[in-house]
Parts: sequence; C-alpha cells; structure tokens
Amino acid sequence: MKPGLYEALERVAAVIEQHKHGDPEKSYVARLTAKGGDAVLKKIGEEATETVLAAKGGDRLQLVRETADLWFHCMIMLAQHGLGPGDVLAELHRREGISGIDEKAARGKE
Repeated sequence: MKPGLYEALERVAAVIEQHKHGDPEKSYVARLTAKGGDAVLKKIGEEATETVLAAKGGDRLQLVRETADLWFHCMIMLAQHGLGPGDVLAELHRREGISGIDEKAARGKE
C-alpha cells in the first residue's frame, strides 16, 4: 500500500463518525444514516451494481469512481456497527498467505 493510504481511509472514517449523527440538512452521511440501516444497505447494493456495470463497460476511470463510491458506503455501514477500515484491513492481513479456497473452507467450520 502506498504511504498515507491507510491514513486516508482513517480520515474518511473519522469524518463519517463525526457526521453520522449530524444535521441531515448539512451532511449526506447524516441524511443517509437517519433513514436507517436498510437505506445504507440499499445504497451499497446500488453502488455495487454500478461498479459491476463500470467494470463490464471497460471505462477504467468510471470503475475507480464507482469503486470509491462503493467503499465509501461500505465504510458508512461499518461505522453503524462500530467498525472501521482497520478492522477490514486486519482481516485481510489475517488471510494473507492463505489460499482463498482454504480460507473459505475454514469459514464453514466456524
């Protein structure tokens, strides 16, 4: 990971945390979270679909932009559950060096 990228994720997470209970008239995050958890999940579904369509369309810039939207909304969902990017990165770190097939099989045993 390029230097500073983890910190950028943490800064975005901090802004989400500050705004999630803020004024819905002034903050997109507050407006979305005020609608409840299902609104965030619906938005993630929309962004995931847009990301897939961008990938199929082959426009690299559009793919990056849609993926950024998807990640942002996933970060809002994580914040609603008291989690952040560090939790996801720790899980990815835990999986490092483990075959995806083996990791998936191990999850079935939990």
